[in-house]
Amino acid sequence: MSTPEIVDSHTHLDFADFEGELDQVIDRARTAGVTRMVTICTRLENEPKVRAIAEAHDGVFFAVGTHPMSVAKEPMATVEALERLAAHPKCVGIGESGLDYHYTVESAVQQQESLRIHIDAARRTGLPLIIHARDADADMARILSDELAGGAYACVMHCFSSGAELARVALDLGFYLSASGITAFPRSDALRAIFADAPVERILVETDAPYLAPPPHRGRRNEPAYTAHTARAIAGLWGMDYADFAAQTSANFDRLFAKAAAAGSGA
Repeated sequence: MSTPEIVDSHTHLDFADFEGELDQVIDRARTAGVTRMVTICTRLENEPKVRAIAEAHDGVFFAVGTHPMSVAKEPMATVEALERLAAHPKCVGIGESGLDYHYTVESAVQQQESLRIHIDAARRTGLPLIIHARDADADMARILSDELAGGAYACVMHCFSSGAELARVALDLGFYLSASGITAFPRSDALRAIFADAPVERILVETDAPYLAPPPHRGRRNEPAYTAHTARAIAGLWGMDYADFAAQTSANFDRLFAKAAAAGSGA
């Protein structure tokens, strides 16, 4: 019986945690059925390394952007620079961008400016925006709504762990929620309830590796192969078995990340 295929929609393969064993990490992912993954840029200065990883491995794509916690530490991204980088055949998303008021509230104004720049780049390129949101629900909901009124764009709320109201706003805007290993943690009942209320057609799965490993690997380094653990833990929220949920979330990924879908798993 073949292993169901699933997508890790958000990972960080350029991080030092994978140094020296990236080929083995990707091989383990494929063995687990994770045939495609998106490795995410958090600083534009790191884009060449992120791009090189995608270029070197079939089924690995990348996204370009500046993480909100990095906004104050480097030059502000421009729409033109993001558009130029997004033209690469394996660049399939804009981000991660967003707002993080937990650790870096002092740069809130700069984060909001950066977020709007990334939204404009997503709008112009047609690539989905990848959002990081932490302790900033009200501002995030306001900006996403205001910007959509100014022109359509697609979006996924990566590693969603915010409140029910932000989830409702995002879903009402036509956006997607991505489930990380947090949804599989024993004490995440409230978060699982938020996901259970969302249409399964708007759900993605991710690792955010090397962070947030799901059980039974919690507390250790995460890696793309563990996408399957998270998906198995939450498939029942929609009354689905793992194979059907893997197929559904893969179809959702293809709908949102159309450029990756057009390229296929061998790209």
